[in-house]
Amino acid sequence: MTPLGATSASLVEPGTSALSAQRIASALHIGIAELARLAGVSRATLSRMPVTSAADRALSPIARILAMAGEMTGSVERASIWFKHQPLPGWGGATSRDLVAEGKASSVLAYLEATRAGVYS
Repeated sequence: MTPLGATSASLVEPGTSALSAQRIASALHIGIAELARLAGVSRATLSRMPVTSAADRALSPIARILAMAGEMTGSVERASIWFKHQPLPGWGGATSRDLVAEGKASSVLAYLEATRAGVYS
């Protein structure tokens, strides 16, 4: 798993370094089925215990987005609201959630990096 920083400790399975699908879904206020759709994997992939590397790989971009946005907004809760509702500049009204669902999580991460660097305000 990629280190995510202190803001995202709530996204990790207790006692492990693996991402928790249940905790990420809870942070986003969505179900596991919706999280699986966003991550581009089957629901079964996210429901397996112990956590699989496939689930960790699928969840990593979403967790990184929440962690980075959480650091920028002050909390994972605020990051969740931003993820679902704030349109990103240059994407025709699409939110981070929309872009992640389209397989464009890297574009959201690039936007966050640019914002952190002061390119966007």
